[in-house]
Amino acid sequence: MSKTPNVFLRNCFVCCSGVFGDEVKSVSSVMEGDSVTLNPDLTEVQRMDLIMWKFGPEDIIIAQIHKKKSRVYDNNAAGRFRGRLKLDQTGSLIITNTTITDSELYKVYIKTDTPFNTFNLTVYAPVPVPVITRDSPQNSSSSYCSLVCSVVNVSAVTLSWYKGNSLLSSISESDLSRSLSLHLECLDDFYSCVVSNPISNQTTHLNTELCHTCSGKSAIIFSVYEHIHSNE
Repeated sequence: MSKTPNVFLRNCFVCCSGVFGDEVKSVSSVMEGDSVTLNPDLTEVQRMDLIMWKFGPEDIIIAQIHKKKSRVYDNNAAGRFRGRLKLDQTGSLIITNTTITDSELYKVYIKTDTPFNTFNLTVYAPVPVPVITRDSPQNSSSSYCSLVCSVVNVSAVTLSWYKGNSLLSSISESDLSRSLSLHLECLDDFYSCVVSNPISNQTTHLNTELCHTCSGKSAIIFSVYEHIHSNE
């Protein structure tokens, strides 16, 4: 049975209900490529009014519905939403094939200049598979096993070492290539490295051939430390 820790619960489809006032509703994180529906939960009477959706800090109009006639503005916002926006008769905004650049605030207006509701959308890219390597040759005279878990070209992820299901150490940084080292005396359990973001994870289990196993004793963990390398 897999020893992979239960790190996340993925949400592929998100629907948030709105309330009166300029309240930000945080939308559960979406995987890049998934669709998301922003539902302001309008009443039947409100749906008869002019409903307008705006994007980003500049409040760029991207869709509107008036007297049950809907329209999307594909050429606005530098055309980033071209062919990917839908507006149903409930006033809900649907974004298909989401991209990282869709991460932004979305505001819905009903007749007035004050937002009826504001949604915060975050789109995450799939995480890469972490790589575990031995930091020193196996024939080294060192009495311990030095291991490095690394990922490259990542953004907003957490990198973690586990012993069985127990977390040993983790780091969370943005827009970096990084590695997390683990120094062991010997192997006495299943060790794994996990890279994760709020909606996805990837796990690599330690190859037992990289370090010798313990002989009837528990491993001594000398240290766990991180290396962070800029992408420059």
